[in-house]
Amino acid sequence: MSNVFIALQDTDEARAIIEAILADNPHSQLTHSPAMVRIDSPNRLVIRREKIEEITGLPFDLQRIHVNLISLSGHIEEDDDQLVLSWKRQV
Repeated sequence: MSNVFIALQDTDEARAIIEAILADNPHSQLTHSPAMVRIDSPNRLVIRREKIEEITGLPFDLQRIHVNLISLSGHIEEDDDQLVLSWKRQV
């Protein structure tokens, strides 16, 4: 099993995204560094717009993640409602 990860700037806006990621991905692991938060997850990590909106109480455009994004690892599947990082098995 391989980990995927996302690294975000440690900003006020990113904290709601981080909280949403941790809520929806209970097996993920958070690593906090100066000015950066990295979240590793086994095989798959899901970021849901709905969860971020639930936490902030405000509408959220998932494209705003890119403002705070430092790095990521995994295949990206993205639409208006969620961003998914995963490793797909090659057959």
